Amino acid sequence: MTTALNGSGAWQRDGIDPALVADLHHRVGEALTTAHVAHEEAGRGRFSPADERALARKLVTDELRKLAASAYSDGRVPLDEATEAKVTAAVLDRIHGLARLQPLLDDPDIRDIHISGALRVWLNLRDGTKVRGPAVADSDEDLVELISTAARRIGRSERRWDHAHPELNLQLPNGDRLHALMAVSGRPTVTIRRHDFDIHRVSQLVELGVCDDLTASFLSAAVRARANIIVAGGTGTGKTTTLRCLINEIPADERLITVEDSLEIGLERFEDLHPDHETLEAREANTEGVGSFSLAELVRSALRMDPQRVIVGEVRGAEVLPMLLAMSQGNDGSMCSIHADSSKGVFGRLAMYAAMTPERLVPDVTNLLVANAVDLIVHLGWVNGERRVTSVRQVVGAVEGGQVVSNELWRPDASGSGVPAAPPTPEFAAQLEVHGFDATAHAAAQGWWR
Repeated sequence: MTTALNGSGAWQRDGIDPALVADLHHRVGEALTTAHVAHEEAGRGRFSPADERALARKLVTDELRKLAASAYSDGRVPLDEATEAKVTAAVLDRIHGLARLQPLLDDPDIRDIHISGALRVWLNLRDGTKVRGPAVADSDEDLVELISTAARRIGRSERRWDHAHPELNLQLPNGDRLHALMAVSGRPTVTIRRHDFDIHRVSQLVELGVCDDLTASFLSAAVRARANIIVAGGTGTGKTTTLRCLINEIPADERLITVEDSLEIGLERFEDLHPDHETLEAREANTEGVGSFSLAELVRSALRMDPQRVIVGEVRGAEVLPMLLAMSQGNDGSMCSIHADSSKGVFGRLAMYAAMTPERLVPDVTNLLVANAVDLIVHLGWVNGERRVTSVRQVVGAVEGGQVVSNELWRPDASGSGVPAAPPTPEFAAQLEVHGFDATAHAAAQGWWR
């Protein structure tokens, strides 16, 4: 079986009828959804991947038998065995994979995929270049059907993507994050952020040039010293990757709880590093408008699960308050990420989110909470087209009036990369040395540490 890109940018599979594949895909997808609901209502949970694949294959076979019977009764020639096999493979590809999108997801050189309608596809490659990609469907309607079916099939719970639910956040089986919009955009829009789970240790950040040995050793020791850390930066700067690398510096005997809007950290992929962990994912309301579970609710639930550290994938709303409380009430070594244009800008962002919570905290109160909760802020940015640690800031307290006091331990140089600046406080420096930071071998040579 072959799949090829033709001159017009449309994918073809051995000449089989795309309308037939789309129709069978819709029928089988609906039947699978019905079977899933019945299975869950019977108290047996969701199908295992193997059971779902077996059921899908049976449903496709049943539909093809119906088509053959209809062809015989109408005096038409039914599909031959080879064509039926190709049609079956194409339908199953669409159900279990993402059809024409799948080759793009399998390409290790692609970092991000931006789709605006079925035919306009742009690919951001890992070397920084941007190229036009192949069409991923025959029409916008076909694209909507493809993603809608994926939403029903993939994940811990069924999700909808239609005019009543125009936004979709979904983790794909390979760990990539898919975001989709329809009805509120000119054309159905799909954005896929790729995750390279092979990058999961701080030493690899050094190899990639994200930071140097000094910064890496400092951050690794800070994690082991149970510092509360916020990883900040703009879109696409590598916050989740850096957070994953820092998490994997945590000793294996600690109990971790991760809380995410859409699973991206991938802690379950590192069972040997974290045998005692739980991953919590926010959930939208079901078709009856019930069953939602927000990030803020998840963080509060996580605190009842006896964690030693709580990690929030990305703070961007009401979850900021329970996260800060977790950091200041005994869950030392907790971490999160946040969007911010500088390490100092994190304070304003936290104050803005706290003001939006039901408690509506004023900035002075939020700053006092931050001063008691956060130890380090690690900021990432783009420098000459490459991701870099641009700043590391230590929170040292608060002064009268509620302003946060901090020292920028690494600050951007002329190029934008973070270079050593002020030393940490003596107390924090002593903790880091206990946990493996060798001041003599690193910063002392630059006249920085002492």
